[in-house]
Amino acid sequence: MIVCKSAAEVEKLRQCGRLVREILEELRSRVRPGVTTLELEKYTAKRLAELGARPAFKGYRGYPCCLCTSVNDEIIHGIPSERRLQEGDIVGLDLGVIVEGFYGDSAITVPVGGISEDAQKLLQVSEEALDLAIEKAHLGNRLGDISARIQGHVEENGFSVVREFVGHGIGRELHEEPQIPNYGQAGRGSLLKEGMVLAIETMVNSGGSALQIKEDRWTAVTTDGKLSAHFEHMVAITRNGPDVLTAL
Repeated sequence: MIVCKSAAEVEKLRQCGRLVREILEELRSRVRPGVTTLELEKYTAKRLAELGARPAFKGYRGYPCCLCTSVNDEIIHGIPSERRLQEGDIVGLDLGVIVEGFYGDSAITVPVGGISEDAQKLLQVSEEALDLAIEKAHLGNRLGDISARIQGHVEENGFSVVREFVGHGIGRELHEEPQIPNYGQAGRGSLLKEGMVLAIETMVNSGGSALQIKEDRWTAVTTDGKLSAHFEHMVAITRNGPDVLTAL
């Protein structure tokens, strides 16, 4: 069942969303060659404690950390470790929080030092696809309009969308209905209604869409070993258009 939120609940979710984004932007500035993904995890845990928020991911279905750090061919759910980031890498940072019973969730993918033109294009197209999807988050449109816009922009630029993982509703639970695939047909799916809050995610591969799960049972990687990027915003459906709750 899709749960529409009241104006007061949307403001609670905005509080969560801005907190997530604040930490992600702090992490962006800390990403550099030589930093370990575990150092990013420790910084995240410290900031959550300072800001009075609980991690949404740690313990969720057994996930061991606050932050997901997905490097290069890792699509999502990469577990922080002693791995050191290297010049030319890209790293996806995905963070969820809980504040006063409400959830926030957002993701960015950032370069580590200088990166190749191909990697830069992947990041640009993935973020553009998210922005274009948000433009479709209007009353009267359907979920398929969002999904089709992502798929169209990604494939027009020679990349592929991940099909096994999807965006989702969010509120008092981390994952609520509806599911929001990165592919679909315009005009199909549930009607967008005022009060719906969606975590729209673009997960984009530079090669094929096929993936596999590593032995840690969490990290999803591209089967062909090519790069992947991940961006995510929380968006409320309002009579005045899409309201991005994870914007600073």
